Amino acid sequence: MRDQLIGATVPVLSVSLEPGECVMAEAGEFAWMTDSIQMSAGPSVGSGPPLSTYTAKGAAGTVAFAARLPGSILPVEVGHGREFLVHQHGFLAGTPGVQLSAGFRQAFSAGLFARHGFRLQRIGGQGRAWVELVGEPVRHELAAGQSLRAHPGHVGLFESTVAFQMMRVPGMVNRYFGGDTHHFGVLSGPGTVWLQSVPLPVLAAELAPYLPHPPPSTATSRSET
Repeated sequence: MRDQLIGATVPVLSVSLEPGECVMAEAGEFAWMTDSIQMSAGPSVGSGPPLSTYTAKGAAGTVAFAARLPGSILPVEVGHGREFLVHQHGFLAGTPGVQLSAGFRQAFSAGLFARHGFRLQRIGGQGRAWVELVGEPVRHELAAGQSLRAHPGHVGLFESTVAFQMMRVPGMVNRYFGGDTHHFGVLSGPGTVWLQSVPLPVLAAELAPYLPHPPPSTATSRSET
């Protein structure tokens, strides 16, 4: 198996497979693949989302996965006690043996995360995984006892040795959370943290005023006709 990152602004992960080799990704997330690649749907691995398996059958082949937004794709090696937590849309692909599970969830009653809450996925098991970070990745090495506070949307990826908690700061108005409460994600070392310069929920909120909205329904009920 050989992997190659193509492009810089909106990168593509291209994975070359020898016969019998395979790679996993969330269902339907591939960008393109050669005719020797066979895709099969599989059950969820761990408590994560359903994953599809892409296998080279009879001949070598290539399958590619494209970043959804401008940003970066990072490879991480998992196993021997080394695990990672990644933002909820961050897992792109992984080798057999990589497992996804729920890592953290914080519910919000208003603001950007009100619908689904703030969630992190845990990447464990054994193998190589590729994660997608939006915008530019900013790496921090935290020593034991050292902490970093970040807007939750900027939290991209960190080693499982890093402790994570949400800090509520009442009385500080923040339009992304609603009401008069702000929240920080607090990351405490030791371990490595990768922040993403463009939080996806913030980007969506900034674009929302410029997107077309569906017109109000003009359908009438039977009682009105």
